[in-house]
Amino acid sequence: MDRSINYVKSKQRVADHGEVFTPAWMVEAMLDLVKHETERIDSRFLEPACGSGNFLVQIIRRKLAAVELKYSKSDFERRHYALLGLMCIYGIELLADNIVECRANVLEIFAEYLDLDEEDDLYRAASYVLSQNLVHGDALTMRTHNDQQITFAEWGYLGKGKFQRRDFLLDSLTQSSSYVVDSPLFAHLGKHEIFTPMKTYPPMTVSELVAAEHGDVLKEDSL
Repeated sequence: MDRSINYVKSKQRVADHGEVFTPAWMVEAMLDLVKHETERIDSRFLEPACGSGNFLVQIIRRKLAAVELKYSKSDFERRHYALLGLMCIYGIELLADNIVECRANVLEIFAEYLDLDEEDDLYRAASYVLSQNLVHGDALTMRTHNDQQITFAEWGYLGKGKFQRRDFLLDSLTQSSSYVVDSPLFAHLGKHEIFTPMKTYPPMTVSELVAAEHGDVLKEDSL
């Protein structure tokens, strides 16, 4: 073990919140247990105590490597499937500074891969997606820091630059174990009434995701 690496921010945070960060070697070893899933662009991962993103950063690295392997010959597809990979990682974090760091760390990996600057629409769309997928809240109570029910967006890529979004309550998603055993998040939605989405949005392009970031109202489809 490399003892030069600090796995805690402060003793007080350990005492108050049990905060200890997972070392990189252990993250890689754990992800290798589900190696095939980590290398699938559209596989979904939820880290219920994501900290500053030790696991999510490595997952997005693996997804982007899969994008490069499959779509390197088409810049259009490469960019859009990279965004899909980003859309498929989720996290919940209790501490405000950690969730800010987590979003920034994941976004940095994404931006470096596509050589994006902060003015690029794809960068801004990714930032918006991370604001929705990486939540400041409590995974045990399934509520946000301002005491709202945690909601997650299920994102899908429809092709030709358009994405689909449906929103689900986390407490409804966790009930999936009562109906489906050993299935990934969102895998069998629609087979029971609890999986009815709260909202279904019309297909959106990257530029429309950027508009959503700035609070422009998207028309909700009828459910």
